[in-house]
Formats: sequence, structure tokens, C-alpha cells
Amino acid sequence: MKRVLIISPYFPPVNTADMQRVRMSLPYFEANGWQAEVVAVDPAYTDLPQDKLLVESLPAGTKIHLIKALGKKWTSKLGFGSISYRSWWFFRHKVNQLLKEGGFDLIYFSTTQFQVCTLGAYWKKRFKVPYVIDMQDPWHSEYYRDKPKEQQPPKYWLSYRLNKFLEPKAMNEVGGLISVSENYIEILKDRYPRLKNTPAETITFGAFEPDMKIAAEHTGEFTHLLDATFKNIVYIGRGGMDMYNSISPVFEALRLGLAAEPDLFKDLRLYFIGTSYAPNGQGSATILPLAKEYGIEKNVVEITYRIGYYHTLQTLRQADGLFIPGSDDPQYTASKIFPYILTHKPLMAIFNAKSSAIAILKEFGLKDAYSYDETPGLLSKIDSFFKLILNEDAAVPEYNANAIQKYSAQMMTKRQCDLFNKVTFTS
Repeated sequence: MKRVLIISPYFPPVNTADMQRVRMSLPYFEANGWQAEVVAVDPAYTDLPQDKLLVESLPAGTKIHLIKALGKKWTSKLGFGSISYRSWWFFRHKVNQLLKEGGFDLIYFSTTQFQVCTLGAYWKKRFKVPYVIDMQDPWHSEYYRDKPKEQQPPKYWLSYRLNKFLEPKAMNEVGGLISVSENYIEILKDRYPRLKNTPAETITFGAFEPDMKIAAEHTGEFTHLLDATFKNIVYIGRGGMDMYNSISPVFEALRLGLAAEPDLFKDLRLYFIGTSYAPNGQGSATILPLAKEYGIEKNVVEITYRIGYYHTLQTLRQADGLFIPGSDDPQYTASKIFPYILTHKPLMAIFNAKSSAIAILKEFGLKDAYSYDETPGLLSKIDSFFKLILNEDAAVPEYNANAIQKYSAQMMTKRQCDLFNKVTFTS
């Protein structure tokens, strides 16, 4: 049995998107010949929401090494408040201890806190252990360079320059790449010629059926967010102006529906939940201002604060219909699509035509998966989806069984392990 040491700064019960791949893969590593241990930051040193139910999904006996981090109060004043910078030295110290003891065949960075990945080259040089990086998002990106300042992330000037400097430190020695988007890998191979012969795989997040069971078992513990007197279509995930191209036709179709058939469309309500990464009470609405531009704000609810992962699943289950908007960035692939599919609720998705999400959803047999830039008659298609929900004519989706198996967490873990084997064989 080979051994892999996983670096995941955020880990259950901390509720973040970038630890989900590891969490969903842990039950299946050993069946594929790999014994996994995790090094993570102690939740006491993070300020992000926690969901204690996430721990229930972890295999019994999972070995987790928790480390400390510097306090955010002072480091953030210097522009280094992220957990990656605050925990960097502690990761170095702890993993040094573990690697000195020996027995690990691979180090696996699965996180969007990319700065810790710079340690991979150091560990490879010192301990001769190869490493793989999971590119769940772009690290150094040119996407925001030509965007107005109000659309750029906080401290963009500093982060852009740091990322441009740090990314090569990790990529020059990396043994393998995993990414949710083929585009991410192509960009890196163009940027770093040595990667052209490096093992790389595009592997999405998987559909993890056990999560639905956990959500159902704890139904009574969740606050009910939806108004049952309406027909509710729900999206749960981040907001932002980069999603306006996907959301605008939905708002336009609702505006037209309210004007043409007010008695019918007045009963429709669109929910956008968890749209900001800011702490509870500090998030700024990014969707409701757009709704106001269309004059439909009475039919749109935006809840900026994040809710727990299983609260999210249960809220999706309570909805009459679901909606997934995509970014105007063609590289964007929403990792959230599989929980939506597992609910078996009527679903509509709108993405950039170049996003891989559309092709994946079509594999499942989803009829209402559209591009905002290349779909003829898009407003009419959205209107038809609305009316199916309002008239209670929407059938329970029946998805392609082959796609369900292909994109299961179990199969996605096998593909990760296949890449691990390639990396360790060639290193």
C-alpha cells in the first residue's frame, strides 16, 4: 500500500469549497492502493464557517495532523491575512517531521490556498518525495487585469504580483497536475514548457451520494430559508459581476413574464444564497442590485451569508427548481453542479459557451443547459422553464446512469490514484 500525504489547509469541520475533493475522496483511496493522511490547519485558527456534520462523512480512523497558524489580526495589516501565508511555516515544520519518519510516496496539495504549494519543491529537494498539485482555480491569472477596480478582488495589486512570483516556484518541480478545467492545465503548459511531459489529468469534483443521506437525517436542524407560499427557484453559491451574463437573461425573462402574465409570475421567487465570502453581516449584495435594474427586486431574494454544506443540500431539496449560473470566464467550471444533480430537482444551468460544465450536464441528459452567448431563443427557453415550475408540470429528472457512474466521487478518486501511480513511477 502506497502512502500519500495530503496538504489541505482547510478541512472539516471548516466549510470551504476547496477541501471538498479531499473529503469526498478519502473513503476510496485505500481501495485504489493508497493510504492517505491529511495535514490541515486547526479550525481554531480560521475565521470561516464550520459545519460539524462534514466530519460524519470522513472514514473512521482517518489520520489528520492539525497545525497552528499565525493570528490574522496583525498579519492582515501587512497584506498577508490568508491562511496560506499564516500557516506556511507551520506546514513546513510539521511535514518535515512526518517526512523524516519516512514512508510517504507522494505529497498531494489539494487547495486553493496555493501559496503553501511552494513548499513542494523544498520537500522534493530535501526528502526526494514527488508532489502533485490540484488546480481547482487559477493561481496566477490575467483575468482581472483589464477589469475595473471595483470588480477586482481585494488587495489585487499585491496578490497579482505575489502569485506571478510564487507560481513558478511550485511549477518548476511539480510531478503531476490535476485540474477541474482542461484550460487551466493548457495555460500552465504554455507558461512552463517543462510541464508538457508532466502527467496531468482533468478531473472534476465527484458526486458524493452519502452526503444526501446525512442531509436528510438532520433535516430538523436547519433553518428554513424559503417561503413556501411561492414557487422557489434556488441558486446557492458565490455571486459577482462575472455572473451577470448568465443571470441577466433570467432576470429579463422574469421581467417579461411579470409584464405579460402578472397573475402567474407573481408567485415566482428566485433565491441567491451565500453569494459573498465575507463573514456573516459583512457581505455586499451583488445580485439584488442587478434585479433592481430590471425592476424585479420583489421577486428576487439575495442572502449574502454562507450557510452550512448540509443546510445547502437540504435547501436545494426543498426548492421547486434549481438554477446554476456560470461566470463569463470560459475556464470556469462550477464544482457545485453535482450536488444539484443529486437532488433530482428540475434544473436549469446557463454558462459561457466554452465552459466544460455545459458538456458535462448534457452527458447527464439535462435538457435545460444553455450558453448565454450561443443559445438561440434563450429567453423563450427560460420562460418555458419558469412555467413548468409555476404550473407544477416539471418532471423529476432521470439522469444517464453511465454519467452518474463516470462522475461519481468513487470514479474521480480512482482517476486521481491512477495519476499518483504515474507520478511515482516516473519520479
